Amino acid sequence: MLIGVDYTAAVRQKAGIGRYVRELFKHLGKIDRQNLYILLVPSDSTLHPLPANFRYLRLPFSERVMYIFWQRLRIPLPAEAFTGPLALFHSPDFVLPPLAGTPSILTIHDLSFLRVPGCFTQSLLNYLSKAVPRSVRRANFILADSENTRKDLMELMGVQPGRVEVLYAGVGESFKPSDGGRARARYGLPERFILSLGTLEPRKNFARLIRAFARLKRNGLKLVIAGRKGWLYEEIFKAVEECGLENDVIFPGYVEDEDLPSLYSAAELFVYPSIYEGFGLPPLEAMACGTPVVASEAPPLPEVLGDAALFFPPYDEEALASAMEKALLDDGLRRKLREKGFARSALFSWEKSAQKLLEIYSRLGKKR
Repeated sequence: MLIGVDYTAAVRQKAGIGRYVRELFKHLGKIDRQNLYILLVPSDSTLHPLPANFRYLRLPFSERVMYIFWQRLRIPLPAEAFTGPLALFHSPDFVLPPLAGTPSILTIHDLSFLRVPGCFTQSLLNYLSKAVPRSVRRANFILADSENTRKDLMELMGVQPGRVEVLYAGVGESFKPSDGGRARARYGLPERFILSLGTLEPRKNFARLIRAFARLKRNGLKLVIAGRKGWLYEEIFKAVEECGLENDVIFPGYVEDEDLPSLYSAAELFVYPSIYEGFGLPPLEAMACGTPVVASEAPPLPEVLGDAALFFPPYDEEALASAMEKALLDDGLRRKLREKGFARSALFSWEKSAQKLLEIYSRLGKKR
């Protein structure tokens, strides 16, 4: 089969969905040497090596022009005009390009723009509210990051149950207990700290985490929030100032993938306070590195993390502070969270995800 893939996220986004797409197709390349893949990328992309049956196709325009042509102006220039005839086309990042009849698969990571619209800028909300439902209607088959996202698709967009399936993300082989000194040295981190990680934007709930951290008896403990700036992040820095924590909250920015195991391992506790997620990979990675996890009970985190995390209501600042204190001071609880975290994270692997994706490709390809 010849399968087309919109690979833009993998070459343009370092974290989040970009890393998801890179890992998924890297592991797909390890198990599938029969199908041929054409990976569509913008003209201004930096490429990484892939197996011989995966071929990059640089489109004759940049990512911004692609976005304007295909999503804003909706110019009906199909992907097949560049790839030639395809058996399947997969877009792993929310939106489909125009297609000339090729059966399509669309990955929807979450519907946060519908569940928590106040966490988005108006321009981004306007775009997602049009482009995502339009792509969902056009797709022949949809992949969801979790059962919660699958249910959201059925409830909020009327997707029929047989048209959507869950494809979980995985935990990479590099995520295991590691020397925390590397991350401390590279990012100037203190000896003792609580860690949180994610793009600096409202949905991640970092401002509430900062206010909860201010309630703790810190005894030299710092809070490290790692991730690039996203949108509407001003409230996060305002919370630091209002709590007088300028010397206690550290923002190292984006952390390279190869440094994440060291970063997770260096932390005394990993906290994931998000008010809504599609999956929630960072707490699983922290578990694989042996770090106890405190997480919001917002969906789908209980689905993904099982009984291996200490949960709190996402809007309850006092409950978050109490959960952090308990997870820091109760040695028996810490041991239990570590043990359960290792077992839980071992259930998710990119090999499993890639194998399931290949089975879906084969199944849909046979229906042609």
